[in-house]
Amino acid sequence: MITLLAGVDVTPNSTGLPGLSELETIVGALLTVGLIASVAGLAISAIVWAIGSHSSNPHLAGRGKTGVLVAFVAAALIGGAVALINFFAGAGGQL
Repeated sequence: MITLLAGVDVTPNSTGLPGLSELETIVGALLTVGLIASVAGLAISAIVWAIGSHSSNPHLAGRGKTGVLVAFVAAALIGGAVALINFFAGAGGQL
C-alpha cells in the first residue's frame, strides 16, 4: 500500500479546466478591491483616531488606532497573498 502511494505524482496545472484565465482575472480584481478597502479603512480609522484624540475620548482614539493597525495588516496580507501562497505551495511540495 505504501509503495502505491509513493508512485502518485500530481502537480497543479493551468490547462486542466476551461475558464482558469477568467478566474485569475476575477481574483486579481478582488485583490484590487481589497487594497482599495484597506486604504478606505485606513483613512476612516485615522479620522476616528484624530477626532478621539482632539475630543479627549480615549475609547474612540483607541478604536481608531486599532483600525489603523488592522488596515495595515490587511493591506500587507492582500499585497503579499500571491507570494505567501507560492511559498507555502512550494513548501508543501517538499513534504
